[in-house]
Amino acid sequence: MARTRRTWFERFVRHPAEAALVFLLLGTLRLLPIDVASGIGGWLGRGIGPRLKVSRRAREGLEIAFPGIAKAERERIVRGMWDNWGRIIFEYPHLGRISHPDSGRVEMVNEAPIAAAFQAKKPGIFFGAHLGNFEVVPLYAARRGLILTAFARAPNNPLVDRVVRFIRGTGGARILDKGGTGALGAIDVLRSNGYLAVLIDQKQNRGVAVPFFGHDAMTAIAPAKLALRFKAVVVTCRIERLKGARFRFTVSEPLELPDSGDAEADALELTRRITAEVETWVRAKPEDWFWLHRRWPKALYRQAGSD
Repeated sequence: MARTRRTWFERFVRHPAEAALVFLLLGTLRLLPIDVASGIGGWLGRGIGPRLKVSRRAREGLEIAFPGIAKAERERIVRGMWDNWGRIIFEYPHLGRISHPDSGRVEMVNEAPIAAAFQAKKPGIFFGAHLGNFEVVPLYAARRGLILTAFARAPNNPLVDRVVRFIRGTGGARILDKGGTGALGAIDVLRSNGYLAVLIDQKQNRGVAVPFFGHDAMTAIAPAKLALRFKAVVVTCRIERLKGARFRFTVSEPLELPDSGDAEADALELTRRITAEVETWVRAKPEDWFWLHRRWPKALYRQAGSD
């Protein structure tokens, strides 16, 4: 009975109320110029975020990645991370306009692999990370004619989920839910010579341990297995925030796939290579990365917090 009341409350009270607030916020932000909305988000993010309890995880993560980091530098990165995330949220209703090639807001480096993928008759996987405004990547690619299918966790509120999916799908980008149905959908995409977009920098308990900043980090290996199984084109994509709501989108040349004859070893090697590339991006501009992920084992965070 209690569960029935809770379900009724969520469906008819909580979810509509949450959705109304989200619609109001997004609608208001939509009316603002892109740079104004982004600037407000950045101001709120760097003003509020560093004071939140969860920022302790970011500080501990920075101690793990950069042992002995100066406190001033650590705090600069934490503020920069929150500035970036505040901007991501407030840029959300403007993603369609930001990602449009005519906006001049995305500087493209090495567009050839995107053009080649559009012409190719084989599947591919674009590997990226939670850097800059990563939501721009599939939308920008779609504007260039390459439809990427990306994995994303659906919001708990189904009404909010509809709006998020609409925004993420602006220009033709497609979304797969994380989980079993999403995995099956990914196989279907590759079988039809489609392209996947995968963010590989989150902890994956069912993954494999690969080095990340000198420490083993559990990392998803399934995308690499799919790449090898379908002999897919594999490229890495970095989206870097330049200034305000402007970005640099860099695409690598296709990676050479390992082919030792040992499928497990090859998948591990490909995952290791891509993770090493992500590390170089984070080292180059650590404030662009989402340090609130618990990327390493809990014991490392406890040790960093006690130092």
